[in-house]
Amino acid sequence: MEITKENFLKLPNVPGVYTFWKSKKQIYIGKSVSLKSRLNSYLAVNLGIKTAKMVAEADEVTFIEVNSDLESLLLESYLIKKHKPKYNIVLKDDKHALYIVITKEEFPRVITSRKDGDYGPFPNSTNVKTILQLIRKLFPYSDHKLSKKPCLYSHLGLCSPCPSEIINTQSPISKQKLTKHYKNNIRNIKLVLSRKFNVVRKSLEKEMNNLSKQQKYEEAKVIRDRIKMLDYITQEKIETEKFLENPNFVEDIRNQELNLLLKILKSKFQIISLRRIECFDIAHLSGSSPTASMVVAIDGEMEHSEYKHFKIRQKKGQSDYDSMREIAIRRLKQTWDRPDLIIVDGGLGQVKIFDEVFSSKGRSASGRGIPVVGIAKNPDRLIFSDGTKVRLQSEALHFVSRIRDEAHRFARRLHYKLISRELLTQST
Repeated sequence: MEITKENFLKLPNVPGVYTFWKSKKQIYIGKSVSLKSRLNSYLAVNLGIKTAKMVAEADEVTFIEVNSDLESLLLESYLIKKHKPKYNIVLKDDKHALYIVITKEEFPRVITSRKDGDYGPFPNSTNVKTILQLIRKLFPYSDHKLSKKPCLYSHLGLCSPCPSEIINTQSPISKQKLTKHYKNNIRNIKLVLSRKFNVVRKSLEKEMNNLSKQQKYEEAKVIRDRIKMLDYITQEKIETEKFLENPNFVEDIRNQELNLLLKILKSKFQIISLRRIECFDIAHLSGSSPTASMVVAIDGEMEHSEYKHFKIRQKKGQSDYDSMREIAIRRLKQTWDRPDLIIVDGGLGQVKIFDEVFSSKGRSASGRGIPVVGIAKNPDRLIFSDGTKVRLQSEALHFVSRIRDEAHRFARRLHYKLISRELLTQST
């Protein structure tokens, strides 16, 4: 776009990376938590000499939206290294450029360097410290040379397992296990620094599910907490000013999410409202202690008092289909408020089961049935009973993903409780 006040006022208030161009060549790359605020600041009258010169030379600006501050930091450094714009002064003076380096040792260290490195350059040391602090809580790593004793950070859980502890471990099996754990942390760090957040999340989910199947619930909980932390540091941040400018900001976001979802659903259903939405999920491990959850959103907000747990009664608890049919029938027998939409965590098979039950018995006095859709992952998409799939984007995706994750969490809550009780009974 051209560099004008009119254009900049139309920009989104989201994190992102922007590029100033001159004659189709990048001359400056920067990042901001708010593209709109930052680019508008370049039109101020009191700019520094170098900044004013850069803006005067530029004839165009492009930008890339991202989901988080972390992603903007990493993307900015990648683009600067790739294109080397002349106004990114850090590239002209190695004393100011800072890189993140992962060493090639047996137990790779994560360190910073003023010379060319694996990831960077970063405009200032604060950016690097922010990135490494976030990553180290997720995937502990070493930044020190090997010694006879574990380092101080190992006691804080920030260098775990500590390479110094690994080399002094006597048991070959334990040593092999700890080494694998450490190198897996390094692998994940490389993926995060390369902005491959989805790859990391899928890997963690797989590990968590495998541990759960092996009934290693404490270890699975650790991985679950890592997934939550990864989601937190890579999620879109909402600026405080938004709430100050508009006290109803959260409500406006929810309305926007529901309106977009309603627009998608109207292509398939005679639906006029999404006041009450119910989402169902099944939780079991190889058929053991199967449970189901129903979570409820009223006007886009989770209504915890309406949540329900179900213990699967039928013997075929290992089958999601049979469990879904049981839950659908049991739900219809209740006198709870009628939902405007039912979301099922699953694919076409689960959707057809719910749709079959509710289309035959769940019609209102006007003869209108309750719409049923499924939510599938990778990529997140809605599934209709006729096999149609609609890939979700933007605000509609935020809401559907949120209620799906909440249903999953609530189903697991009872399931873990029943499994723990079962294991305790077996041990006694």
